[in-house]
Amino acid sequence: MDGAARNRDQLLDDGPMRVSAAFDGVPGDIARARELVRDFLTRLRSAHGVTVTERAFGSAQLVVSELMTNACKYASGPCLVDLGLDAERADRVHIAVWDSAPVLPVAKAADPGRVGQHGLEIVMAVCHSYEVHREPVGKRTIASVALAEDPHGTPGVR
Repeated sequence: MDGAARNRDQLLDDGPMRVSAAFDGVPGDIARARELVRDFLTRLRSAHGVTVTERAFGSAQLVVSELMTNACKYASGPCLVDLGLDAERADRVHIAVWDSAPVLPVAKAADPGRVGQHGLEIVMAVCHSYEVHREPVGKRTIASVALAEDPHGTPGVR
C-alpha cells in the first residue's frame, strides 16, 4: 500500500459524513492523515454547510497528528484512520485511529521538565472526548473534536 490518503482511489468514502483511509504506518503518513482531515472538514463545510471553525481545523489536524505519531512510533505495520460527523451531534467530528499495538496509551502526570511525551495530554486538552478500545488485534483510539465554539467562546466544552 502506498499511502491511501495520497492515492484517492483507495479511500473508502461512506457518503458525505464519513471517510476512512489505510496507511502503512510510516512517518510520511502523519502528513497524509492531516491532509485527509483537512479535506474532510473542507467538504463538510463547503458541500454540506456544516459549521467548522478555523480552530476546529487546527485542533482536528493536531489530534490526528498526535494519534498517528503514536501509531507510527509504537505499532509496527499498517494503521487506519476513520473520520466521521457525530451521528447524534453534528457539531463534532470523531477521529479514530486503529493500530496493531496491543498496549493502551496512558497519559503521564504533568511534568514541565519532561521533554517529549506530551502528545496524549495535548489530545485530551483539545478534545471533547477521548477513549481507547482494545480490538481483537491492536487498539482503536477515538477522539471527538468540537467543530464550533460554544456561546462562551470555549472549544470542546466537556
